[in-house]
Amino acid sequence: MLTHALPDLPAWTRWFSDAPIPVLAATAEELELLERVEATRGDVDAHQLADPVRQDPLMTLKLLAAVAQLRRKRGGGDSGGPETVTAALVMMGIGPFFRTFSGMTQVEVHLASQPEALAGLQRVLRRAHRAANFSLGFAVHRMDDDAEVLQLAAQLHDFAEMLLWCHAPALALEIASRQRADPTLRSDHAQRQLLNIDLLALQQALMHTWALPELLVRIADDNSQAAQPQVQNVVLAIRLARHTEDPARGWDNPAVPDDLAAIARLLNLSLPATETLVRAIDG
Repeated sequence: MLTHALPDLPAWTRWFSDAPIPVLAATAEELELLERVEATRGDVDAHQLADPVRQDPLMTLKLLAAVAQLRRKRGGGDSGGPETVTAALVMMGIGPFFRTFSGMTQVEVHLASQPEALAGLQRVLRRAHRAANFSLGFAVHRMDDDAEVLQLAAQLHDFAEMLLWCHAPALALEIASRQRADPTLRSDHAQRQLLNIDLLALQQALMHTWALPELLVRIADDNSQAAQPQVQNVVLAIRLARHTEDPARGWDNPAVPDDLAAIARLLNLSLPATETLVRAIDG
């Protein structure tokens, strides 16, 4: 566990690029079951593997990073890699997948002595799932050919925060504590105060270090690509998921009307139709 802030972005990038990425226990168990099926029957395919991988943002990140490194070893360069979970699995192959990801560390075991941190991570994961659903729904409505990539981008949008909860839980808890004490304190400001960096900058650095798919990296760059509809698709999905995650306020959060207005403009819908759509997506 990392218990103190590192001095700068390069130091954080080096530390996290070498740190193992744990996965959810349910993911590890389902993949172990499929591995036994493959060992006895040999009929597991990429589509079967994709379902449990896609349900776990940490496993998805782990797979994409591994495939990117595999491409590098094969001379494939740092761009043009698979942009979806299924495509990444096809590139890696079923046998190599099971050999590469055998005996993975489970989040629940890794954070067994840190129940508050585990709860914090689970909140981020729930938000990521909702954001991914919103992003996919918006992309389908817009008939975007990259709908699955936009879903993936929303799911992974906060992966640096997930990794912070996993590997530096005391620091993640302190950031959360400061924001509870001062509701006006922005996340990026709290992060810079305590970590010497903001997590979106770390995320971009890690995506380049791991050579994640070029389209995914571009969509995840909220700042420089903010005007692009695909980036807006993801950012608005994340924003809505974040603003409606508090069980006490939910859809009554005062920020939600602005979110709905921005989504309505993106989707070219009326406000009532937009609210109907997003609530249907959220189930």
